[in-house]
Amino acid sequence: MIAKDFAVEWISAWNSHDMNKILEHYTEDFEITTPMIKTVMGIESGILKGKDAIRDYWSTALIKIPDLHFELKAVTESVESIAIFYKSVFDKMAIEVMFFNAEGKIYKVIAHYN
Repeated sequence: MIAKDFAVEWISAWNSHDMNKILEHYTEDFEITTPMIKTVMGIESGILKGKDAIRDYWSTALIKIPDLHFELKAVTESVESIAIFYKSVFDKMAIEVMFFNAEGKIYKVIAHYN
């Protein structure tokens, strides 16, 4: 995997607001931890598991934030993971650490915001 190419494609998918395009990067059972789950869904743990639950969360987010646009700042790479640094919604800076399986799909995400 070339981290920069993936990051550009991932940002593009989000900016398209096409949920199928966004979700094609993830496994069926992936897990996400992000404080935005608290903001959008009111779930205190900030954790969701499974594509269906996360589809609902992201669809709700896109309705609540119709002008969502991400801007890639940097990407770093480790062993079977990358970290994407980008400008997110509400002018927040975000870092998402993404963990990949052998097929190159994301199975876990931990998002950080300032």
